[in-house]
Amino acid sequence: MAYSENVYTKAKEELDRRRRKAETELSERRSELILRYPELKDLLREMARAGYEAVKVIGMGADAAEYIEKLKKRNLEIQDDIKTILKSANLPLDYLEPHYTCENCEDTGTAGGRICSCYKELLKKYATEELCASSPLKLSSFEDFSLDYYPDTPLNGDGMTVRKQMGYIFDYCKKYAEDFGRDSVSLLMYGETGLGKTHLSLAIGGEAIKKGYGVVYGSAHNLLSRLENERFGRTADKSFEAEKTLLECDLLIIDDLGTEFSTQFTVAEIYNIINTRLISGLPTIINTNLSIAKLEEKYSPRVASRIIGEYQLLRFCGRDIRQLKRNSL
Repeated sequence: MAYSENVYTKAKEELDRRRRKAETELSERRSELILRYPELKDLLREMARAGYEAVKVIGMGADAAEYIEKLKKRNLEIQDDIKTILKSANLPLDYLEPHYTCENCEDTGTAGGRICSCYKELLKKYATEELCASSPLKLSSFEDFSLDYYPDTPLNGDGMTVRKQMGYIFDYCKKYAEDFGRDSVSLLMYGETGLGKTHLSLAIGGEAIKKGYGVVYGSAHNLLSRLENERFGRTADKSFEAEKTLLECDLLIIDDLGTEFSTQFTVAEIYNIINTRLISGLPTIINTNLSIAKLEEKYSPRVASRIIGEYQLLRFCGRDIRQLKRNSL
């Protein structure tokens, strides 16, 4: 799965911190116990030497087996002596062992040649933080989305109301998140500002992250500025590897499409992102305040046709929820 380089770096740094902490605490426990039981220092030293000797005897040939047996016997005797000290001090028998946060991988991130679950959890944690940091509001959830802000007024002549329409969209997005995978359909959420497009797209992103998928969120303006800086900037920022990340992440959420400054570069990049991800079968969620007609007007026909023809269209309706919330205070 594709997380940003920053997410991988943070996860690795946290694993390193945990391992160092476990080893430092072990060293402190040993030192404190040696002050009370000086003989422990010699026992630990002899045990370490025995381990070193066991490696050396590999080249001893026929005599190796007998020598290893002697080392093993002595090692067991040392362990018994250490246990006696620990018991007399009323300490647990693992007191002189490192206490890793994850005993499965010993805070290395891998166990048995596979990525450990603790490493995966850290990746999800930092991916969530990265998504939160780049979003205009806290990471939204389906639980805090309320249909009460949508009026129960007619939407058209067939009995559909605004609230009912938004209820269908909410249920669709929730099911989409539950079933999310790299082969999920792409979504276009469009409608006036403040109707919940960002909220529901971030709720989907949060659920995808919980499942272990790599999610990238950003406004069209910020993402395209990043691409332009990477392409033309004097000191290009490679930590994000913008184009590669946008094209290969498991889920890309582009917010506020249409608010970016339109140039030949931005239109070409938008088409490249949309087209490449469709060809790769990777889902994208695009939020825009533009109507379908305005979308066709602002972008080239091939951009609009790829979105309209390949994306599931979700039309948001109602009144600006942010304004309604402010007025209710």
